[in-house]
Amino acid sequence: MALGSLVKTLQNIMRNDAGINGDAQRIEQMTWLFFLKIYDAKEEEWEFHDDSYESIIPDRLRWHSWAPDAKDGNALTGDELLDFINNDLFKTLASLELAQNAPLRQVVVKAAFTDANNYMKDGILLRQVVNAIDDAVDFTEYKERHAFGEIYETILKDLQSAGNAGEFY
Repeated sequence: MALGSLVKTLQNIMRNDAGINGDAQRIEQMTWLFFLKIYDAKEEEWEFHDDSYESIIPDRLRWHSWAPDAKDGNALTGDELLDFINNDLFKTLASLELAQNAPLRQVVVKAAFTDANNYMKDGILLRQVVNAIDDAVDFTEYKERHAFGEIYETILKDLQSAGNAGEFY
């Protein structure tokens, strides 16, 4: 799936969720989800090159541990997914204990979740969004990582053409 199509798919799913009210919330929702997927891919790379690498993110919270859906009925979804996201993932990542001289790759995780929000209220729709991201993009692939700007450009074009009552992005 082209990244521009992925953004439109995600936006359409999110439009059905009562918790999301507008483009700003959709963008924030996509941002933290993409961040986790991209960071997980980077961690795979760091682990491959450095046998002593240890993730700042507890394993249960890493994208590869909870996001993939094997279509066997065991993936987190519904209220269980919402509880995990709101009460485990966000709270844990926002309150990570960092050393004073922590590397930027650790600091960025805490910073990304300190003021982030999960606006989605429907765990089934959230599962659809997670599945769409997980199925459509492999950020371990060099070409897809560098095409990420297409996502940003798609969002900006949509916002520009929507005439968002004088809002500028």
